[in-house]
Amino acid sequence: MKKVLSFSAMLMLGLLLSQLLPGALGANYETTRHGIEVLLGVCLAFIMINVGREFEVDKSNIKAYAKDYLVAMLAAAMPWLFIALYYIFVLMPTEWWSQGQVWKESLLLSRFAAPTSAGILFTMLAAIGLQKSWIYKKIQVLAIFDDLDTILLMIPLQIAMIGMQWQMGVILVVVVLLLWIGWKKMSSFAFRSDWKSLLVYSALTYGATYVIYILTDHFFGEEGSVHIEVLLPAFVFGMVMKHGHGSSKADDRAATVISLLFMLLVGMSMPLIHLEDTPAQTNSVIASLPMLSWGSIALHVVMVSLLSNVGKLTPMLFYRDRSLKERLALSVGMFTRGEVGAGVIFIALGYHIGGPILLISVLTLVFNLILTGFFVVIVKRLALSCHEA
Repeated sequence: MKKVLSFSAMLMLGLLLSQLLPGALGANYETTRHGIEVLLGVCLAFIMINVGREFEVDKSNIKAYAKDYLVAMLAAAMPWLFIALYYIFVLMPTEWWSQGQVWKESLLLSRFAAPTSAGILFTMLAAIGLQKSWIYKKIQVLAIFDDLDTILLMIPLQIAMIGMQWQMGVILVVVVLLLWIGWKKMSSFAFRSDWKSLLVYSALTYGATYVIYILTDHFFGEEGSVHIEVLLPAFVFGMVMKHGHGSSKADDRAATVISLLFMLLVGMSMPLIHLEDTPAQTNSVIASLPMLSWGSIALHVVMVSLLSNVGKLTPMLFYRDRSLKERLALSVGMFTRGEVGAGVIFIALGYHIGGPILLISVLTLVFNLILTGFFVVIVKRLALSCHEA
């Protein structure tokens, strides 16, 4: 629980610094901001490599996962769509409802609500002694598929944001190639898996995507640059690594520190919040919305959280051979949010999407992180009541 609250605290501290640093650093802030983006990319790669290392599939019985993948896909899609519709029909002026750009930006920003925080969830469920339960084993599969869905669905969202240009053709080829390599070579390479080695892999993975961007930007200009998000390459790198037999305390501590740093940096990447009625000057349609009052923002945070978690109740409609309490416990376990959701917000920032909706999304992430301990307590009580029955 302390770890989860620390994530929230670091995200909020970063948000505070994002408002103070531009004024404090002045002309030097642009260099600082660039350094923050690079560190963010490396930290995100580290996190996604670890998510990929959790991905285990029995290839000899692949059909057994079809139902689980469908459930995970729906559990990822429903919160995403609920929140996108809420952003559009509740927070947007009616004259914007038919604008394609509004839909694209809303679908991208609302994607933060899709992924379940696998790392936080597995740790907390193991800590309360549920490793051998059906709930724990099933949620391991669903949470990883949940994250995978989020990564894959970022590709069509990218296409929607920048259009089907030749660069997107290159990106699609890279995505297909990476997925093929990940599947064919899953758990094949005995790379070192201590935290220092993982950090080197993370820097190299992010560096490769960054070099591709720099080179294409140099030869073709900003409009012709190829920007491959680090999410999928890092995830596939983790997939192809052979799974070890657990990690040391030093590795666990380092992973926690890097995740905390990532949350801090996500907060620090936030644009300046303008509380006056003058919207920020940007090409983003959503970012041009005037800032809301803090009372309105708090109300929307609660509503978005509610919609997100209602969408995560999808598993209750499946696994009918299990009791209602077990299915409810499975669904509540997927309420947790964490680093991958923050990663989606970071990507949205790259498209200069800001304004009150971005703030609502960040604060919703913080709110659900704070509630994570409460969610896990509910799972524990439901699991114990099933065992007693």
